[in-house]
Amino acid sequence: MTVSTARSSSRSSAQKPKAKRVRRPPQSGRTTRPTKRKPPAAAQRVAKVSRTRKPDEMSLEDWQIALRRQFGREQNFDLVNTGEHPFFSTFQVTNRQSKNTYRVAIRGAGLGENFCSCPDFATNHLGTCKHVEFTLARLERRRGAKRAFSGRFQPPYSEVFLRYGAQRQIVFRAGTECPGELARLAAGYFDDEGGLLPDALARFPEFLEQAAAIEHELRCYDDALRFIAGVRDDAHRRQRIVEAFPDGVRSSAFEGLLKVSLYDYQREGALFAARAGRCLIGDEMGLGKTVQAIAAAEIMARELGVERVLIICPTSLKHQWEREIARFTDRTATVIAGPRHQRAAQFRDDSFFKITNYDTVHRDLEYIEELRPELVILDEAQRIKNWETRAARSVKRIDSPYAIVLTGTPLENRLEELVSIVQFIDQHRLGPTYRLLHDHQMRDETGRVVGYRDLDRIGRTLEPILLRRQKDQVLDQLPERLEKTFFVPMTEPQWKYHQENADTVARIVRKWRTRGFLTESEQRILMVALQNMRMSCDSTYLLDHQTDHSTKPDELATLLDELLERPTTKAVIFSQWTRMHEVSLRRFERRGWDHVLFHGGVEGRKRKDLVDRFREDANCRAFFSTDAGGVGLNLQHANVVVNLDLPWNPAVLEQRIGRAHRLGQTQPVQVVNFVAQGTIEEGMLSVLAFKKSLFAGVLDGGEKEIFLGGSRLTKFMETVENVTGHIPESRPEPAGVNGDGLAEDDDVERRQPRRRGKRRSDEPDERAESPRATAAADPLAGLLQQGLMFLEQLAASARPSATAGARPRPSASAAGGPLVETVRDEASGRSYLKLPMPEPETLDRVLHAIGSLLEAVRR
Repeated sequence: MTVSTARSSSRSSAQKPKAKRVRRPPQSGRTTRPTKRKPPAAAQRVAKVSRTRKPDEMSLEDWQIALRRQFGREQNFDLVNTGEHPFFSTFQVTNRQSKNTYRVAIRGAGLGENFCSCPDFATNHLGTCKHVEFTLARLERRRGAKRAFSGRFQPPYSEVFLRYGAQRQIVFRAGTECPGELARLAAGYFDDEGGLLPDALARFPEFLEQAAAIEHELRCYDDALRFIAGVRDDAHRRQRIVEAFPDGVRSSAFEGLLKVSLYDYQREGALFAARAGRCLIGDEMGLGKTVQAIAAAEIMARELGVERVLIICPTSLKHQWEREIARFTDRTATVIAGPRHQRAAQFRDDSFFKITNYDTVHRDLEYIEELRPELVILDEAQRIKNWETRAARSVKRIDSPYAIVLTGTPLENRLEELVSIVQFIDQHRLGPTYRLLHDHQMRDETGRVVGYRDLDRIGRTLEPILLRRQKDQVLDQLPERLEKTFFVPMTEPQWKYHQENADTVARIVRKWRTRGFLTESEQRILMVALQNMRMSCDSTYLLDHQTDHSTKPDELATLLDELLERPTTKAVIFSQWTRMHEVSLRRFERRGWDHVLFHGGVEGRKRKDLVDRFREDANCRAFFSTDAGGVGLNLQHANVVVNLDLPWNPAVLEQRIGRAHRLGQTQPVQVVNFVAQGTIEEGMLSVLAFKKSLFAGVLDGGEKEIFLGGSRLTKFMETVENVTGHIPESRPEPAGVNGDGLAEDDDVERRQPRRRGKRRSDEPDERAESPRATAAADPLAGLLQQGLMFLEQLAASARPSATAGARPRPSASAAGGPLVETVRDEASGRSYLKLPMPEPETLDRVLHAIGSLLEAVRR
């Protein structure tokens, strides 16, 4: 007998295989049990079905099968027969656009009779896919197809294959020439329906050894052998870890594992990862996921023989990983960087850890395949939440026996994101995506998705591969986190920009409500308008790159005036836009505070120096950062986090805060959020609260039912309506006009510009009003206030600069714009005052005030 470890069979039933021949044709396997369907015919046409709504007369599975059949038969893939039979053979199917090639084995027209090597076939539990359906459609048009497919393909050889479905199963199928001796042998290992008996898994090698002595070809396919090997390896690995750490987190093996001592929950995380082999550590930010992964890698190296570890992380974190590895272990690490030939050499060196970034994985796949990593660690794995991105597709092509995925935010907006991340760990864990969404989505009568249900079930399904702890569960000594939201007013020019774009958004929302769709041009206009609304909340400089009408930078300067009085205080200041930091730094530099600016444009080799300077230099008081610094960086030596603007996504907000509020922090962390009052930012607060509840429902045992929008566009438009609908109808007075004082509660503070402190109920209201506010309330007082400020700034401009050779800085009004600036004539060396022209409205008020004053004098 010949036992062949094969990927697929390409012989017809009329061809008897030669004995003692080991063949490796392309992979084949079995799916669900064959289901008869009407023999295909060239003239047969499949009725169109909706891709977004299940027909009432169809089951969920029938609908999904019909979609794949419909889509597959519309494609124009390249088809190559790599076998010998014209119909029952193995084919290569190539997508010309993506260049992806898959192996398709055709054994009949029924569901479950064929095989494809694509990921969808392995996980959809349907027994077909678009590549199988495309191949069948092409074969149907050939002469003799109807006769060939009218009967079932029955090979002379016997098979052991993997049946794909909700529960994958090893199956034996006897061939037409199967001898009775082999059938009797198989009866001791497989049940009456051909399924491998549970207690026979450990004895399976004995079955193959005895079957090899029988003169008959038995094909055992690679995917079946891999499945059996995986199950056996899992059992061996778990037993090995239990023997090495018999007392769990209290085991003596932890002594000397790393250079530092681990908390119990970190030991638990390292053991969980080593036992599981492939897992997701989803601890909240700040709990030390990095050290847990390094500890797990060390355990795997000592107990499982792991020698090659590949770490994939954002570019800004590569050197941090290198630094942490050196801090915790004596293992060697190589940061992959530089031109292609240099990266190739780095992958080939003999270091234990290789550290690369998501952006270059697709270009270095051949080097990664050559490396053959035994353990892959994905840091900030939300980078692969969208399976359609190049980075996600490339990462999922990496084959390794062990994997540790690190992310504090595995679910940010949609369940599909969680699916994409989990599939890298275990593509079968959550089952077919269509079934997951069907079971957990809530739809209205039109088929639109309006919410999620039974989210706690997903958490239970993920328990074997997911470990998630929250700070309040495991780290009582973590310092307190104090949060405040300051509502600040906007200037009139900001309101102008905001309203112009709000009108555009409202117009497009009405079109969407009327028509149910938006053109690509309208979608682009909508996105630009929404972005402009958000930018106007920060400063007009973000939009016109010239003017600087804003209140947030002044509020930031006032806030830091108070907070930085303590010499040990350091602040991390986040904004989505680099230009907002430029505006803020104009105020910041006038006070002589040292700082660093961190953004995506900073070269990777310089980022480490910026972080080190902020950490080690006592005079460096602030770390200005875009969201490039909100991912992965350890900034726990700062105890103030300021968000100049809010992101759409609560996970991004938590990432920002988690940079300082994390393990190693020894002081209470103060979080300050600036929100432009009565604007899109205020409307975003409700969306942030909703998205946090979605995250908590799945991973943290929170709400089981959450409502949201429908299709991708519908979800977004519903969000837009939600945000814009929460903008207060009555517009607050612009900056510079008296409001109704300071309202404060435990969580939210409504703050007028440049107001310090909080007035007690028995104190008079002595607000520090801006010149514009005073001028609006009393033109004469405003004129005098402007004059006094002019004289003060004139005196300040005449003083020598505190720093020799420093260029004189412009003085500023309370609204942030320059009021007077000293300029020097290079030819004569004389200094002059440069005065800006006031706005026409301001000039009119001043002239009116002067006229009123003269009229009062005459009287």
